[in-house]
Amino acid sequence: MELESLQIYWWLLISVLGALLVFLLFVQGGQTFLLGVSDSSESSRRMISSFGHKWELTFTTLVVFGGAFFASFPLFYSTSFGGAYWLWMLILISFVLQAVSYEFRSKPGNIFGTRTYDTFLFINGSVGCILLGVAVAMFFFGAEFTVSKGNILDTGAPVISVWAPTHGFEAIFYWKNLVLGFAVLFLARTQAALYLMNNNPQDDAFFKANRKRVFVNALVFLVFFLTFVGLLLSTASLQTTFDGSIDGRPSSFELREFKYFFNLIELPCALVAFLAGVVMVLYGIIRSAFALHYTKGIWWSGTGTVLVVLALFWIAGYNNTPYYPSLTDPSSSLTIFNSSSSLFTLTCMSWVSVIIPFVVAYIAYAWYAMDRKHSR
Repeated sequence: MELESLQIYWWLLISVLGALLVFLLFVQGGQTFLLGVSDSSESSRRMISSFGHKWELTFTTLVVFGGAFFASFPLFYSTSFGGAYWLWMLILISFVLQAVSYEFRSKPGNIFGTRTYDTFLFINGSVGCILLGVAVAMFFFGAEFTVSKGNILDTGAPVISVWAPTHGFEAIFYWKNLVLGFAVLFLARTQAALYLMNNNPQDDAFFKANRKRVFVNALVFLVFFLTFVGLLLSTASLQTTFDGSIDGRPSSFELREFKYFFNLIELPCALVAFLAGVVMVLYGIIRSAFALHYTKGIWWSGTGTVLVVLALFWIAGYNNTPYYPSLTDPSSSLTIFNSSSSLFTLTCMSWVSVIIPFVVAYIAYAWYAMDRKHSR
């Protein structure tokens, strides 16, 4: 495969991993329910039993997502993970709290009490979801960094990417980023309730409580999601222009009004995935919220979520669009062409990617096995 084809292929893989990660965040969303029930109640036991078997899948997908970025688009990895230091450190800390909580929450000799670990799980569920949404929002609304590849020759300070002095704090408090962050949080909470309805259909009181959670959280999610979509489709963003060189690298950027709206129109696959995904999410939510005993909503909503996130990643990186716009220096914006690994590295990693279907199959089997054991 040619370099450009490999760059497109690897952005597709990144999109798939990102979409799966957003779906799996229902575990984090469910953890935010724990403080609303007694720590010794049957509801708390059911929640821990349901989500305690799935949290490793979310964490593993996050790690693989970061690893795939490192292998395929290392300039993004060094720019974002190395520059937006506080943003990613807070995300990491929240996931460490999750791992510690599931490990020690129910162990004998727990001197802190289960409520302390439930609080840690709440922090991971709320802060983790919001900050991951903020990180993705920067793909569309930009970040404050500059890139100078010539700095690699500076023996005193060989730093290619320079971030704003606040190192990610400014992104956390930018209101447009927070809109997507809260949309991700309430989507995760909605899907957590849908999953609990699917995983515990036999308890009528618990089922009805989660049906109510679906209705309330879905309404809040729709407010934030529709606001984000409105902001996205009306946003002006950068368009790459080319100098006609053999390798086809972008030479400059120009501002284009309604860039992401036109990306949806000019990328039919993205438009179909986005619209189909929205319909599936709404169908899963509405039927689960109003039917007497519908348990399959998580699969409709989950599949729709994957499709919508795929479409968002595609319009962020394809169609000559910088997937990481720089607000400080537009010429430093990152595209799938100017931030990727070499042809050799992408080719080698592409052979490795052949095992991905087998990994997905293993995850599906592990999911099925854990649910079967839980239901006994």
